[in-house]
Amino acid sequence: MTARVLIVDDEPQLLRALSIDLRGRHYEVDTATTGSTALAAAARKQPDLVILDLGLPDFGGTEVICGLRGWTNVPIIVLSGRTGSADKIGALDRGADDYVTKPFSMEELHARIRAALRRHDNPEPAAKYHIGDWVVDLTAHTVSRPGAAASGDATATDTAHLTRTEWNLLEVLLRNAGKLVDSQQLLTQVWGPGYQRETNYLRFYMSRLRGKLEPEPSHPRHLLTEPGYGYRYRP
Repeated sequence: MTARVLIVDDEPQLLRALSIDLRGRHYEVDTATTGSTALAAAARKQPDLVILDLGLPDFGGTEVICGLRGWTNVPIIVLSGRTGSADKIGALDRGADDYVTKPFSMEELHARIRAALRRHDNPEPAAKYHIGDWVVDLTAHTVSRPGAAASGDATATDTAHLTRTEWNLLEVLLRNAGKLVDSQQLLTQVWGPGYQRETNYLRFYMSRLRGKLEPEPSHPRHLLTEPGYGYRYRP
């Protein structure tokens, strides 16, 4: 099966060179020169891998990473002329899989592409997470309560039904178990760039999640608010 690669870079010569090279190696290639067109292209035709420059004309590459991570785990390889460790750490923390510094050799890039695609095709089994009596399985995309049917409580249910937004928000928190996730990062990952001031969205949906999953929603033990900073899933 041919892999589809989305290349995001505002340098015309590099974009053209990468496109020609990848097509010559039998990849399907889409291109974008801005963050907004990159997100639109990925939504229109989901890529198998994204090659992303951090320095884009409309908004930063890290915002593109956050936007993608709100709905897909597609491998992302960052290509950047920025050599500082803070840039690398920021990109990797936001969800990039690899970081290649310009200039680079094409053979090195292709080796990293092959490695990223192999990891994506053979992912490590996702862990199951517990919130009270509920078990959240990110692989099966289910929220269940195994002992509900045998509890004798006629009102107990064995599955919880989450909306897509609730699920996306919960998944970001679970994948950062124990860590503080700041409000801006959550808003970008779940809703996309441009929603970083809509903190009321987080309050509303966190309340809904607690109502469905926490044993005592008014006194949550797992889905916590860190006032003025963000939110945290505590195992």
